[in-house]
Amino acid sequence: MKLLITGAAGFLGRELVRELLSRSQLNGQVIESVVLTDRVPSSDPGVIADSRVQVHQGDLYESLPELFESVYDGVFHLASAVSAECEADFSLGLRANLATTQALLEKLRNQHTETGLAAKLFFASSVAVFGGDAGLPMPPVITDATLPVPQSSYGVHKFVCEQLIADYTRKGFIDGRVARLMTVCVRPGRPNGAASSFLSGIIREPLAGQSAICPVDPETKVALASPQNTIAGILRVTEASRDELAGRTAINLPALSLTVADMLAALEDIAGSETRALVSLEPDATIAKVVGSWPGTFDSARAKSLGLRADASFHDIIHQYIDSLA
Repeated sequence: MKLLITGAAGFLGRELVRELLSRSQLNGQVIESVVLTDRVPSSDPGVIADSRVQVHQGDLYESLPELFESVYDGVFHLASAVSAECEADFSLGLRANLATTQALLEKLRNQHTETGLAAKLFFASSVAVFGGDAGLPMPPVITDATLPVPQSSYGVHKFVCEQLIADYTRKGFIDGRVARLMTVCVRPGRPNGAASSFLSGIIREPLAGQSAICPVDPETKVALASPQNTIAGILRVTEASRDELAGRTAINLPALSLTVADMLAALEDIAGSETRALVSLEPDATIAKVVGSWPGTFDSARAKSLGLRADASFHDIIHQYIDSLA
């Protein structure tokens, strides 16, 4: 089978590619070819050297005609402009998230028309689809039946794309699967433009002996997942049968719910008080508003029915990150 992975140079993209190449199969079919596309080049020498891998660099919207000179059995669509970027540049978010995803769906519909193949499409959505307003307050626990009421442009984009994918699936043009990812922590590397980026930074930087800033109230509740658990969720949702998925709507992946203060306490338990002291509180109203609009507690029954579970503890997540550095 031939796969296309968008956003392949990002952290989750790199982790997903490594796992797929290691497994060498998806849904029992041998992976013969993987096309990786992103705005920046892939920086993983082991991946680039793999004979099954083709690397493409460029703007995804502009690259779609070239990319779809090939026929794909499956697509993992991870590319997007992130939360803070969308708030800062409305037009950027519309183009990168909405226009590009719809154009990708049209390419897959055309592929179905020409070949009869309804490609499997996995779309990475987000907990940012949830929120609350005066007419529909956000409940204390998000369930699979909770109505999304996004309170950011990024969240709106993700929810609209969820609905488009459900409709293209209903029409038989694609076999779409959508999972709402929790905030992935701890991410390695440099901070990105996501409002949630600090949640990795307040762990990653102190462990490297560097100072970090926490821009929100430490009692802010967040829903997290380790990179390992997130990749496992993506692949399980992708490989599930339609009966197992129990519908076309997005699945909420399992979440470890805790406060930022809990995260810092776990950091101190593992690395000591001097390391914890490297994190300073500097409130940022813009980031606090975005992050504060996201839910912190989930009951993900559909994900549990697929055998997926939240990380056991934040201590485990920190240790997973430390082990990844070895």
